[in-house]
Amino acid sequence: MDEHPSGRRRFTMLRSFVGADFLTIGNAACGMAAIFCCLKFMEGQNPAYMWAAFALLPISLLFDMLDGFIARWRHKHSALGADLDSLADIVSFGVAPAVIGYTLGMQGVWDTVVLVFFVVCGIARLARYNATSASMGGESGKVTHYEGAPIPTSLILVILLAASYATGNVGVGELWGGAWKIGPWTLHAMTLAYAVSGSAMVSATLRIPKP
Repeated sequence: MDEHPSGRRRFTMLRSFVGADFLTIGNAACGMAAIFCCLKFMEGQNPAYMWAAFALLPISLLFDMLDGFIARWRHKHSALGADLDSLADIVSFGVAPAVIGYTLGMQGVWDTVVLVFFVVCGIARLARYNATSASMGGESGKVTHYEGAPIPTSLILVILLAASYATGNVGVGELWGGAWKIGPWTLHAMTLAYAVSGSAMVSATLRIPKP
């Protein structure tokens, strides 16, 4: 039935989506699937799950690029589009890369602190973009640059970890660069790449031209 007893139509939110929004949902779905693949890998160390997690995030990026292209091409934007895009991005390019890092050995307390910092920076970066994009657009209304690194740049971290995994340099204490004991807790050298990435996202001085 299309009608709810109250008189409201069922699935009215889904009915408000345009084609580009379903691509955005595909982005989020791939990111969430990558997280589940990591959990399955941790259960049995089956490499197929780890490679699936690595492969799903570039597919997320493809969906992320296509949703904007389709929206511009068809001149159709939903009221939820911008917020939907940001929420999908934090799953695919914030939480999923952090989970991959943890899965492959960044499991010390200091590692966890840095991974949380990275995700929080991604959330803050997307919130700032949504809040300031209108003012940054100027008279043309088109945003010409990113303030801070775009969150999909976290795929650089995923590529780095994929290379480390391919060469067998994974596991607690086995990642490239080794690990340090700082007080009672462990920090892996590769985890610092997440700290740099997160800091670049929230930088107020870093400006990157927007294609």
